[in-house]
Amino acid sequence: MCSHQDLETVRQEILSKRDSKKPCISICTGTGCLASGAGEVMAAFTAEIESQGLKADVDAKGTGCPGFCEKGPIVVIYPEEICYLEVKPEDVAEIVSQTVKENKVIERLLYVDSATGEKAIHESDIPFYKNQERTIIGNNIKIDSKSIDDYIAFGGYTGLAKALLKMTPEEVLDEVKKSNLRGRGGGGFPTGRKWEEARHAAGDIKYVIVNADEGDPGAFMDRAVLEGNPHSVLEGLTIGAYAVGSHEGFLYVRNEYPLAIENVLIAIEKAEEYGLLGKNILGSGFDFSVKVHRGAGAFVCGESSALMTALEGKAGEPRPKYVHTVVKGVWDRPSVLNNVETWANVPPIIEKGSDWFTRYGTEKSKGTKIFSLVGKITNTGLVEVPMGITLNDIIYKIGGGIPDGKKFKAVQTGGPSGGCIPERLLDLQVGFDELTKAGSMMGSGGMIVLDEDTCMVDVARYFLEFLTDESCGKCVPCREGIRQMLKILTKITKGKGKPGDIELLQELAEVASEAALCALGRSAANPFLSTLQYFRDEYEAHINEKRCPALACKELINYYIEPEKCKACTTCARKCPADAIIGGKNLIHMVDQDKCTKCGTCFEVCPDRFAAVTKLSGVPVPANLSEDQRVIVREVREAKAS
Repeated sequence: MCSHQDLETVRQEILSKRDSKKPCISICTGTGCLASGAGEVMAAFTAEIESQGLKADVDAKGTGCPGFCEKGPIVVIYPEEICYLEVKPEDVAEIVSQTVKENKVIERLLYVDSATGEKAIHESDIPFYKNQERTIIGNNIKIDSKSIDDYIAFGGYTGLAKALLKMTPEEVLDEVKKSNLRGRGGGGFPTGRKWEEARHAAGDIKYVIVNADEGDPGAFMDRAVLEGNPHSVLEGLTIGAYAVGSHEGFLYVRNEYPLAIENVLIAIEKAEEYGLLGKNILGSGFDFSVKVHRGAGAFVCGESSALMTALEGKAGEPRPKYVHTVVKGVWDRPSVLNNVETWANVPPIIEKGSDWFTRYGTEKSKGTKIFSLVGKITNTGLVEVPMGITLNDIIYKIGGGIPDGKKFKAVQTGGPSGGCIPERLLDLQVGFDELTKAGSMMGSGGMIVLDEDTCMVDVARYFLEFLTDESCGKCVPCREGIRQMLKILTKITKGKGKPGDIELLQELAEVASEAALCALGRSAANPFLSTLQYFRDEYEAHINEKRCPALACKELINYYIEPEKCKACTTCARKCPADAIIGGKNLIHMVDQDKCTKCGTCFEVCPDRFAAVTKLSGVPVPANLSEDQRVIVREVREAKAS
């Protein structure tokens, strides 16, 4: 394609071959659904359509992740948008025969609201989706992630054509600045200002880079976008390159994302073939090429200077940023780094204008944000919400609340370097500055919900353990500081904490926050600081009373069978792997505390109707009963016998 007209001609040719009334079966073939068997479901649809002679009448395609991963494999049938969840290969023949051919809905495959029992036929009716604003991942379930034609058919590359052929680089820059798009990778720095600084930096060679080194535990926002809609990222990157004055870009993606790498390599090849990458893009005279660099999985390479060092072929370690990387980045040349989600936001901003983008959000946080919603919550998966939505709406309207009747305790945002926000701040609006003010951060979009059974001291210990393992070790405050914090936190969770530990942790946190070389080290203390800020009483209970209020720390709890509740069903005795249950027919069971390994099996297997096994913490375990006291009198049987 050599012009905007060529792009539109191609688009019309693609659309002219499509019938909007023709059934199209979209099967999510993102990594999550593939792990649940989507590959077999896809193969079953292909075989069934062929066997029923429907190849010319029905389309079926593998798409990207629509977000509701726990309900995968997900199948949506257009044009009716009938959504089926947890589809298995054996369901396929019925779906084709009933839904595709007869337009009948199969009730058992629909979403069922666990609270109301209501079923949802259409994807947009499912509460998980209808309370979102999906401007970035909304097309994932509609687009064949390996097809450039599909992307073009849905309006793809319109923003690029507009930027290259109707706008100057300065006008593109101004539009992005007016949108107030802030980086979605963690720092929240204004994207337009970053681009502007790079554009004005000295040097003819400049780089633009996609940061797809997503290393936060449980986070997969960038992976889903890159797998499902890789052209949106390439289009945004090319627009950014045009604005900055760059002709070479990199996509740094962790090697643990093989499907993302496969799809983006296909996308690059096709974009070059269509004249949307390479020399003289769309006849504009602008040249731009992209190379894919596979990262080795080091968490620290998510930090800008470490990533750029890795791109240079060196060990991925951060370096002092006396000069911003937009001035001296890769090989000391101006380099603009944004994450996948940030780049994917650029095409619609250029196509629809900054006013469209700024209609979402708070005063200083505009647009939408994708979160990975996981933890103790009913609906897990990817959610895209407008900035300014409250945490309460995300957790209850979209996430469906806390399962099993448990009470909400906190939500951890911002990845391992983020913080925990307590229940009393549930009405907090989601935004960069709002989360930071509350002691947490936006980060790249991790959101872990914690319930009443979660020990907040142990949460801090968990994240410090992760960060200790992932520290590159280059600077002492990070390498030694967080290691010492981890040692102290581990002792506290084992009942070996002592007065003064909290103050020592605060001192170590202050040093790491002030003196660590990079942002990862400087933010590593956040898990401790935020949990101390809102849950100090839990730290004090662990240290002063040797008690875990959440009954979660293994070394601080004992399992105990309440005599009045035990019915001698023998389940715990039969399941205990340590043979630590003192049982017997018609005898109240007891836990041999000397043998007990605190694995919790007895607690888990005790029938709900008895609920005889309980946890104790900070109090002595009652003495065992004598055998005479343990005899259970079966009143019902005795009554029948008399």
